[in-house]
Amino acid sequence: MAQEYHYDVLIVGSGAAGLTLALNLPNTNRIAVLSKVEIWEGSTFYAQGGISAALDKKDSFGSHIQDTLIAGSGLCHEDAVRFVVERGPECIHWLEEMGVSFTQVTNRKGKTLPHLTREGGHSHRRVIHADDATGKEVQSSLLTQVRNSKNIDTYEHHNAIDLITLAKLGHKSNRCVGAYVLDTQKHTVDTYLAPSVVLATGGASKVYLYTSNPDSSSGDGIAMAWRAGCRVANMEFMQFHPTVLYHPEARSALISEAVRGEGGHLLLPSGERFMHRFDKREELAPRDIVARAIDHEMKRLGAKSLYLDISYKSADFITSHFPNIHAACLEYGHDMTKEPIPIVPAAHYTCGGVVTDHCGATDLPGLYAIGETSMTGLHGANRMASNSLLECLVFAKSAAVDIIKRQSTPQPDTNFQVPQWDESQVTDSDEEVVVTHNWDELRRFMWDYVGIVRTNKRLARAKHRVDLLTQEINEYYQNFRITSDLIELRNLVVVASLIIRSAQTRHESRGLHYTLDYPGTLPFASDTILTPNQLESQTTGGWQPIPN
Repeated sequence: MAQEYHYDVLIVGSGAAGLTLALNLPNTNRIAVLSKVEIWEGSTFYAQGGISAALDKKDSFGSHIQDTLIAGSGLCHEDAVRFVVERGPECIHWLEEMGVSFTQVTNRKGKTLPHLTREGGHSHRRVIHADDATGKEVQSSLLTQVRNSKNIDTYEHHNAIDLITLAKLGHKSNRCVGAYVLDTQKHTVDTYLAPSVVLATGGASKVYLYTSNPDSSSGDGIAMAWRAGCRVANMEFMQFHPTVLYHPEARSALISEAVRGEGGHLLLPSGERFMHRFDKREELAPRDIVARAIDHEMKRLGAKSLYLDISYKSADFITSHFPNIHAACLEYGHDMTKEPIPIVPAAHYTCGGVVTDHCGATDLPGLYAIGETSMTGLHGANRMASNSLLECLVFAKSAAVDIIKRQSTPQPDTNFQVPQWDESQVTDSDEEVVVTHNWDELRRFMWDYVGIVRTNKRLARAKHRVDLLTQEINEYYQNFRITSDLIELRNLVVVASLIIRSAQTRHESRGLHYTLDYPGTLPFASDTILTPNQLESQTTGGWQPIPN
């Protein structure tokens, strides 16, 4: 039987952003954290490289800011970059207080210091890490703290369907008041109500056929916010990680950028290095450049994969720096201490998302978006390596401050009735194959037409296909009982449409958006902003903070 739950704060998503927010709210708050699968299963858990922060005496905030701006191809919001970078060290110290154990080294004077590595786009060693499984360490430590907190309730296998807003309930004023949530084990749709709702659902890389992300990365928060009336920006900037293990069974075996940071060479099937032909930084160029170079060489040669080689270094060095990557490669028959690793690019990170201010607040009062779900202005047209977990931490903390501040002011009217989820007009589907077929078709044409290199013709074909799929999926959604697969498919087709429309709007090549029809870069940098009540997208040249 369906239930109605009441909380002070509802957090949809259980990765670094969601858990950090929960742990920074007062223990007098009743907090719900929803996870649509197991609570540890998400992009945070699989993050390998680390977290960027200016911790070394030779480094500086100014250098970190400048590197981020360069990687973002002129589209970063400098105020957002500064806001994040200057809060980096304090976030690292907070993680240590939460029990995160970072890799340490002993210097010549016998002092123990955190080991810092360097990744693409960084001018200094500033990536703090826990071996090559930083996300796992962060997720595990934060989960331990959450489970020890009596005021935080966690719900696994709970998939949010849609946000509940006062406008949808027929009120003249509007704000977010909760969400309808599918309990995938009990097969009931419950109602979760809270004056503050936070979307921390991660990105949307599952919209592509090949991705480094777990299955949960289906753009749920972005799609729900869009349907609730929020603006979405810069969705054309989908980052493809240059190096994912090429193997039929290795669905998400990411080869961390830190392998290239520690001297790994990219090779053609002939064994020849090639990155010097594309960028003077060679393997340490930003990800968009490296991914395009690999894609270009694969298409030029008709190769199924290229190679990443660090085997010229000692086996002890490799196994001590990359124990988990080494083990994963061995599982698929490749010994990185003795031979190059076959690699291909794969969809990795969503640089765009729901437009927010520096507190994570969206256009809709009562609704926040943090982490990969949001567009804060930090990443611009290309995310610099290891800035993502930092963004999660910084904006989770700032959102917590804003939520606490708003709790001290008069609360909005809660005298409203929310109807239970109505399934009286739908039936169980006898053709689940429709969902599977549409899922496969969507991901394949997104890969073929809206991938690393784009053209007007490819985008037009994708737009035609996504419009047909949208109609078919919406009809299916209206007639059959909800399932987790249907929720994700419905969200993915929304995200795919947003990516295509954004890409069609940008008549230049910038950062992660590269099109053969407009290979040059315009002299001015503009965000691509999509508004739900407009038929077409628009661009704006300046960052406008959302009014309170």
